[in-house]
Amino acid sequence: MTVARTICSGFLAVITVGTILLMLPFSTSSGNWNDPIVALFTSTSAVCVTGLSVVDPGTYFSFWGQFFIALLAQIGGLGYMTTTTFLILLIGRKFDLREKMAIQQALDRPGMSGSAQVIRSIIATTLIFEITGVFLLLPAFVPDYGWSQGLWLAIFHSVNAWNNAGFSLFKDNLIGYQSSLLVVLTVTTLIIFGGIGYQVILEMYLWLRDRLRRKISCQIFSLDFKVATSTTLILLFLGTIAFLCIEVRNPATFGNMNLRDQLLLAWFQSVTPRTAGFNTIDIGKMTTAGLFITIALMFIGASPGGTGGGIKTTTLRVLTSCTQSILQGKEEVLLYERKIAINLILKAVGVLVGSVATVILATILIALTDPKLDFIQILFEVVSAFATVGLSTGITGSVSIGAKLILILTMYIGRVGVLLLMSAILGDPRPTRIHYPEENLLVG
Repeated sequence: MTVARTICSGFLAVITVGTILLMLPFSTSSGNWNDPIVALFTSTSAVCVTGLSVVDPGTYFSFWGQFFIALLAQIGGLGYMTTTTFLILLIGRKFDLREKMAIQQALDRPGMSGSAQVIRSIIATTLIFEITGVFLLLPAFVPDYGWSQGLWLAIFHSVNAWNNAGFSLFKDNLIGYQSSLLVVLTVTTLIIFGGIGYQVILEMYLWLRDRLRRKISCQIFSLDFKVATSTTLILLFLGTIAFLCIEVRNPATFGNMNLRDQLLLAWFQSVTPRTAGFNTIDIGKMTTAGLFITIALMFIGASPGGTGGGIKTTTLRVLTSCTQSILQGKEEVLLYERKIAINLILKAVGVLVGSVATVILATILIALTDPKLDFIQILFEVVSAFATVGLSTGITGSVSIGAKLILILTMYIGRVGVLLLMSAILGDPRPTRIHYPEENLLVG
């Protein structure tokens, strides 16, 4: 079995186990066997860290059902290979060559050395952020729900925020805490750091450590760090301004709020499309312009190596840099005075084409199965599923079984990645030594 097939089949195995667990009677509040479609959809959404749900998780599932959702989201956020590798480390078994290659591809690392140490660091980073999130959310939830329920709510939402999963145990998601500065800042911070990637967090930590020690820092930030952080900050800033300007006249979302709350809502709405899925406003009541901006941000998604989906910030920057180079008449693509290799450019184009094709096909199929739905609702739902976001205009539970199955497949494709899935189906690409003559072609 190829490395790509190992990773893809691993996610399928986790989804299958999760479906079985969520079907058991003790996973539902009613104590009855769960609907297989509901269990499959919820398991896929959790493992693919999406957050779309056809039922209300807070009332439909029992404590154990909610626990399984959080556990599946944790496994999905870490990734199948990271979780498997961590379990291998716990039992003390050594890696074989195939496992090292799978870890390298899953983590998108240049080499296979030091994989065990990287896995330990990723697990430690995850626990630090999630535990910190729990302690910060406790003062918000405990006064309203008591210690036992408040603690569980803090754990569940911290895990889902870090893993960009978006499941909430509140019936209205986080709308009830839209004015809470503590909840908004805690959740958005977890979302941003969870989606920005481990490598970026590590470089931040090393730089901060050297600064605190007043050491002459020799830390040279990598191109990944520069691109991921700068693109993330630009998108967050532009998204906040855009939502504030567009939705401020909409009484159903921002219009009736004071300036402080409007800023909090705009900030949260700018962060959550980065594949998080939490919402502090009713998404179905947003303006059409606001929905399209949300779709664009969802499609871009988070950064490589993080818990989010989408085409990724680095893909966006490579493609925009290609456009800039063409407009400037350059024959090289540059980013921060570094030349981008042609294979990375081709990969970025492949990701974009594959992603657009998946979204178009899924949208057409759902439009055929559910012709009464509005186009914007279908497109929003499909992009949310593909980018593993979890935001919805409110149609997820009411779509047909066929549409649910299409969304399940779309979430899976979005989580494992278009190119990785194609490699699993077609086999690993083989380089060729055959070179063909060059010829001009009219483009654009």
